Formats: sequence, structure tokens, C-alpha cells
Amino acid sequence: MTTELRRLRNYINGEFRDAADGRTIDVVNPATGEVYATSPLSGQADVDAAMDAAAAAFPAWRDTTPAERQKVLLKIADAFEERAEDLVAAESENTGKPLELTRTEEIPPMVDQIRFFAGAARMLEGRSAGEYMEGMTSIVRREPVGVCAQVAPWNYPMMMAVWKFAPALAAGNTVVIKPSDTTPASTVLIAEIIGSIAPKGVFNVICGDRETGRAMVEHPTPAMASITGSVRAGIQVAASAAKDVKRVHLELGGKAPVVVFEDTDIDKAVEDISVAGFFNAGQDCTAAARVLVHESIHDAFVQALAKAAADTKTGQPDDADVLYGPLNNANQLAQVSGFIDRLPAHAKVEAGGHRVGDKGYFYAPTVVSGLKQDDEIIQNEVFGPVITVQSFADEAQALEWANGVEFALASSVWTKDHARAMRMSKSLDFGCVWINTHIPLVAEMPHGGFKKSGYGKDLSAYGFDDYTRIKHVMTSLDG
Repeated sequence: MTTELRRLRNYINGEFRDAADGRTIDVVNPATGEVYATSPLSGQADVDAAMDAAAAAFPAWRDTTPAERQKVLLKIADAFEERAEDLVAAESENTGKPLELTRTEEIPPMVDQIRFFAGAARMLEGRSAGEYMEGMTSIVRREPVGVCAQVAPWNYPMMMAVWKFAPALAAGNTVVIKPSDTTPASTVLIAEIIGSIAPKGVFNVICGDRETGRAMVEHPTPAMASITGSVRAGIQVAASAAKDVKRVHLELGGKAPVVVFEDTDIDKAVEDISVAGFFNAGQDCTAAARVLVHESIHDAFVQALAKAAADTKTGQPDDADVLYGPLNNANQLAQVSGFIDRLPAHAKVEAGGHRVGDKGYFYAPTVVSGLKQDDEIIQNEVFGPVITVQSFADEAQALEWANGVEFALASSVWTKDHARAMRMSKSLDFGCVWINTHIPLVAEMPHGGFKKSGYGKDLSAYGFDDYTRIKHVMTSLDG
């Protein structure tokens, strides 16, 4: 008996459509390794149609009042709550994530973030008017940038879609968003939800592969391109967007240092760090992936962390006891396995280091010690449930090693010494520094990095500002 595959479709100008040429991509459930759906492999004709729809809808959406845009976003947030179980099911099938954790850890912040940007919609303001030249009054207008081409990743496809469309729509822009080719289901469902609320053409979804994304970024219509993804993808987007001077918003990779000093409560730190490192199978740019521990507590810390890893469970989405599900795809499983297979002789696998089962793409919680600063696994993003541990001698060495990578998204410091925490937070070259915690995010505070982690901010008023442009208007007082 053959089970019929689910058929996902693009959402353009208020209607669901197949790719113009009929091409499709198989979509695999990573918890089973089996194909469960097909999605469009969109080409130039589909990109053109989506961009035309967004461009046609932009003038009317731009000219709505902030109160009107707020009302639409609040309705979207309410609809997300009402359709929470559908969203959880789609996201779990997309990613293999545990159902209960997706329900409790993703839906509430997503709804809160949409409501935050609904409020931000009414804060489009410039500086006060004033006379900076005799006989002239100047005012500043803050306006939407136009059509936004947005590319979301596969690690948090549902939440990252929210981070992109919510500030863009709140500011008065229209959107064409592309989910990853491995995780289109939840974004297509989001289109169904938003399509029943927002005017047609304001929010559009096209599915496809890297070439689809490239066609979006290179298209002449968008005024801005936003991507959450790998450094390689970010560099390509920036290069493509430069051809016609598009704005670019990049949230790329991370290699977060977790600096643990000798006065830290080891048990509490290990408990929090292990969750922050293994949650979502470590597929998080802010994951607590790279621990640096003072030499005086190194052995005790590694022993405790290895035990925490051994006690951490991965498994199927309907298992309420699991912390995380599978890696997203076969290529990602191969990448994570490759890092462990290529470990240098001086490294020691303290826990895990292997695939779990032969069905789906599960990988064991892994701890690796004995590493040096120039080792591949220290310098490069693994993006899996792997925590590395290094031993440092003093604060200066900890800071040097923490900053000694190409990424600069997030970091954390663990100490009871307030002055030391302040010194470290000042000198750590990362977009976020947590103190005695790791990974909490709130809608009101900015998220974004430096160096090869990209530029631009998600969340907060800063993220909202990124989707606006500034215009100076000067008028003569002489009539």
C-alpha cells in the first residue's frame, strides 16, 4: 500500500500555487528518514510572480496607518495561538523536534514577538522638528524600505519566519519569504494563517532550493534581502545584493564561548550549559558549544558535564522525556559525524560521539575535552549536539581564546565576581554576553552578531529600525 505524499504549494498574491514549471522537491521527516511531502522547486517565473505581487501590494500597505498594521499583527498573533497544535505538528514533521518542547518553548515566544512588533508598528517616529537653518524647518520621516526578500533557515523554520515577517510587516513593508528546502511545511501553514488576515500580496511564500533563493536576492524588485543561514550563504547574498545596492540583513553562524571561572557553582553551571548546548540538537547559532573552564575546576567540570550528557535523551517527537530530536538532514548528520571522526589524537571523547539508531538522523549528546585553540572543532561551527571543553589558566587567556574565532554572535560568563563579569562583558567581542546563564532571548532586546556572524539585528526596536529608512524633509518658513 502506497501512502500519498502531502503536496505543499507556494503562496503568491493570496492563492496557493504549484511551481510554474511543475517541478517539486521531496521533503523528508528527519525523525524517520522518510519522504512525507513534496514542495515546489520554484524558478524564475515563480520568483517574478511573487515579487510582482509584493510590489503591487506595497503602496496600499505602506499607506495604512500604524494602528491598522498593529491590528493585523495582533490578529495574526491570536491566530497563531488558535492554530498552535497545527503549527506544532507541522514544525515537528519539518524538523523532528519534540512535540511538547515545541509547544512550550516556541509557540509562546513567537506569539509574544508578533505582539511586540504590533506595538512597535505605532512607534515609527523621527527626531523632533526644528530649525537648524534660519528660515527653514526640518523634520525626519521614518518609512518602510519596500519589498523584502527573506530567506529562513531549517533549524527554527517557524520562529525565524516570525523574526523576519513581523518587523517587516509592522514597518509597512511587503514580504516574499523562502523557507529552507528541507523545512517548508510550517511556513506554508503560516501563509495559510496570515492569508486569512492580511491583504493579498502583503505576505508571499515561495519554496525552493539555493537557486530559488539566489533568484530572489538578485531580483530587481526587493529593496532589502534578509537571510538567516551559514556564513557561506551570507557571503553569497551580500555579493549578489551588492550588484544593485540592496540593503542586506545577515544573521549567520556562531561559535559561542562559555567561560567558566573557578568560583562557579559547578553543578548549576553544568545543568544550564548542558541544556543550552544540546537543546534543538545543538542546531542553534547561540548554542553553548565551546566551553572554556578554569584549570582548577576543569576535571570536575568535565566529569559532571559528561554525566549530564549521558543522562540527556534524544528520540522521537512524541517521547516526552527527550530534550532534543534528530539532526535536520542526512548532510548535517554526516557533517557532525565528520568532526568527531577527524578529531586529533590529543582530543578525548568523554561522552557520546556516535549516531543513535539507524532510523532518522539522531546523534548522541557528545562532550569532547583535551582540545587546543587551533583545532578544527574549536574554530568551526559543528551545529550539532557536541560541546567542547578547553582548560584556561587565567582571565587573559580565557578572553584571548574566547575571542579567537571568526564568529561573534553570542557568549556567556560564569562567575560570582561582579567586577570580573563586567570586565569580560566589556571585552568579549560578541553581539550578546550572558552572565551566569546562556541562551534566553526576549522580544525587547536585540539579537545579532559581529564579524562573520553577520550584521543587522533581529527582535527589539533595533530590529524594527532595520526595516525602515530615514528621510529628511526641509521646508521654507517664507511660504
